[in-house]
Amino acid sequence: MNLPAILITGGAKRIGAQIAHRFGAAGWHVIIHYGQSRAAAETLAAALPSAETVSCDLTDPEAAVAMVASLAARLPDWRMLVNSAAVFRYDDARAIDPSVLHEALTVNAETPTRMAQAFLARAQSPHGRRVIAITDMKLANPNPDFFSYTMAKHALAATVPMLAMAAAPQDRVYAIAPGAMLPSFDQHPHEHETSGRMNLLQRLTDPAEVADAALFLSAGWLASGQTLFIDSGQHLLAQPRDVLYLARA
Repeated sequence: MNLPAILITGGAKRIGAQIAHRFGAAGWHVIIHYGQSRAAAETLAAALPSAETVSCDLTDPEAAVAMVASLAARLPDWRMLVNSAAVFRYDDARAIDPSVLHEALTVNAETPTRMAQAFLARAQSPHGRRVIAITDMKLANPNPDFFSYTMAKHALAATVPMLAMAAAPQDRVYAIAPGAMLPSFDQHPHEHETSGRMNLLQRLTDPAEVADAALFLSAGWLASGQTLFIDSGQHLLAQPRDVLYLARA
């Protein structure tokens, strides 16, 4: 197989699926990771020109590293890793839920970091390798809701410039920080219509814009270690709560 390969964690649904479609259309071999969404992953893979699925429980970092090693051993041009999978459970700044915190730090920070390290150590590509961490606009516009989730995303974001320095000069490490663009948690579609427009442009940000940004970053033109905010300016606004709750108010 001579196509450049990309692994997308959480690639069966939501933003991950958008990225999978974009790279499939651009002629890449797409590896769709899933945890529980086997049917969605296989349906998506069947719809792409060149794709396969892999399964791994991201609460087990050792299993995730082993998955990377297995793929690296058989892919001749494994060019990109996109860490899109995340858990999004509620707790707030008044009291951390220890179980929510542990899961968030593992799935949203430790596992993607260790996967990135294993990918950069093992994957082979004659054109240089790229890692993208999907973070959140909450990095620049925090609020007290989803406290453990946000803490873990901050931890993941902190690894990006450090990994970029270690991967220089051939490889690139980036982050994409999306804003509110899909219904989340227990949100109803009509609530998302309101919350999704709580940004400077007052528009619904299309998830396809994240996929377009990922494809742009695959070329490596942006300086390594950078973060792209894809949020219609939401990170530039001060919001006292998650927009999910602001919309309800």
